[in-house]
Amino acid sequence: MQITLRYDKVHPSRRLDVAEATARAVVALLASPEAAPGGPWHEAVRYWRDGRIRKLVRRARGRRWDEVQALPGVTVTQDGPLGWAPAEARALVPGPVRPLPTALAKTQVEGTHFPDGDELPPAPAAVTAAVDRAAGRTADLLALGSASTSQGALVTVEVTPLHEMTSGKLCAQVAHAAQLAWQSPDMPPALRDAWAEDGYRVRVVLPGADSWRSTPRPVSVVDAGFTELDGPTETTRAFW
Repeated sequence: MQITLRYDKVHPSRRLDVAEATARAVVALLASPEAAPGGPWHEAVRYWRDGRIRKLVRRARGRRWDEVQALPGVTVTQDGPLGWAPAEARALVPGPVRPLPTALAKTQVEGTHFPDGDELPPAPAAVTAAVDRAAGRTADLLALGSASTSQGALVTVEVTPLHEMTSGKLCAQVAHAAQLAWQSPDMPPALRDAWAEDGYRVRVVLPGADSWRSTPRPVSVVDAGFTELDGPTETTRAFW
């Protein structure tokens, strides 16, 4: 499954918001009528889910982002906190790695980085932040930092505090945890329905090392280690 993130160096989105939007896009695609039996995406999704599930995260901006919208898939836009751009992610219907559609081949894979949010947004978002200083909201913005704004989300995804990941890798791992939560037979059907009504929002958190080592969750993602991590490495967990 190819995933494309909207990337703007001038007015960026926060790393955590992008990861949450990616998870929502992936689950929304898998849960869509098009991916259900009899739908146009069903066979491609079934073949992908029956094999070794892989997610490749790319970035695009401007015209490249607009071109990717023409490919079959689901886009999710999630607002960021004050001064940060909305996070936008498009999950595409799974397909072969080669050959890629022309629009997708023009996007980039390596070096995708989104800021954590521990500092004020850069210009032009800084203009908005400067206006709000007069209202005393700068302190609130800095206090939020890299924390999730998805309060009340029905599914929480924990990210390992023991290993560093690039933004692209983080998005893939958070999306995988959300996918396994959606597929889990342990999730009550009523909760799954309520999650759908909520747009499959997830809250991403970074637990402390002690909590991570001692608190099991119903969903665990273990990365095989084919890319930037030495595998097998547990990267994310999900609970509800």
